[in-house]
Amino acid sequence: MQTKLDKRSTARELRRNMTISEHMIWEAVRRNNIDGLHFRRQHVIVGFIVDFYCHAARLVVEIDGPIHEQQRDHDAERSQIFQSLGLQVIRFTNDDVQYNLLEVLRKIRAVCRERIKT
Repeated sequence: MQTKLDKRSTARELRRNMTISEHMIWEAVRRNNIDGLHFRRQHVIVGFIVDFYCHAARLVVEIDGPIHEQQRDHDAERSQIFQSLGLQVIRFTNDDVQYNLLEVLRKIRAVCRERIKT
């Protein structure tokens, strides 16, 4: 089991080696480009590394590649843990991001607005 320091190191490595889809999302949300909201990438939450996190909206954004087809139970368990902490998780596939980026960003913006409003 990785220690907190190990997780941070892993997160830094993941930031250096983002997938194409993660890079596309990061370029779109960095510098507070979505309604002035700050997003973190490869952020550690209760021992899990999430792809993107917006603290103001308490939103986790996950970009799922092919490996996620084989770990659905694990992903569902993670999502339940995050939900128990008051976080919402939204997931997109690599194909969603690469072929429909504007719709993915629209969904992220809409969920952020809804979560901040309430």
